[in-house]
Amino acid sequence: MPSPFPGMDPFLEDPTYWLDFHYTFINYWREAIADALPSQYEATLGERVYLIEQNPAARKLGSPDVALLSDNERSREETVRFSGVATLEPVTIPLSILEGPRETYIEILHQPDNSLVTALELLSPANTEQPGRTQYLEKRMALLYQKVHLVELDLLRGGRRMPTSKPLPPGDYYYFLARAEQRPDAQVYSWSMRDALPRLPVPLHAPDPDIFIDLAAVFTTAYDRARFGRRLRYRGSCPTSLAEPEEKWVQSILAESMLR
Repeated sequence: MPSPFPGMDPFLEDPTYWLDFHYTFINYWREAIADALPSQYEATLGERVYLIEQNPAARKLGSPDVALLSDNERSREETVRFSGVATLEPVTIPLSILEGPRETYIEILHQPDNSLVTALELLSPANTEQPGRTQYLEKRMALLYQKVHLVELDLLRGGRRMPTSKPLPPGDYYYFLARAEQRPDAQVYSWSMRDALPRLPVPLHAPDPDIFIDLAAVFTTAYDRARFGRRLRYRGSCPTSLAEPEEKWVQSILAESMLR
């Protein structure tokens, strides 16, 4: 069953479905890229793990003002004072850094040196909101200082956009293309939720020309293979707030799909 929407399905922003959509879309996006690449390139998947700190306010730097010693501890202290040698016993304490969400991304490598040419990201709530946003922006900045093309596909209406020095053009969804040789400038493509996903360029090493990927075809394959048509609950409002005209449009799309 196809998505009732002409482009990106806004109901996929529901946290119940987003992670599965992210993995599935990235997989078929990589396949589409690999099919279009010249023979001297390959497309691979990488994985990022966000480290989330649990209760950071509970951490305390420095030493306590007052220490209460047990008889055993006092005896050990006296041994150290007179002999100058002590055997330390470890105490097992769980760390406050926990493993957070995982994300995949795409890297285009040039052969035979296996050098990184282009990094492609499908942005997630972990990239647009804290605490993961800071970690992602640090990785992003490191890439921007290298001779690597960076592509960021933002299919989210919610959350914060990537930082830019000028306002973004109007749109619900964005494709940021930061070519290594044109930075700090970047090409920004935008479209609305009423539009089909576009066919967009992916840069390679000069003088090799860009390849073009049909994002609508990638989305359709991901949506069908994950059977989101059976799983999504098209009831109520979208996971992210909409202006009144967009909300009416969404409800009209859903009403029309129910009549088919």
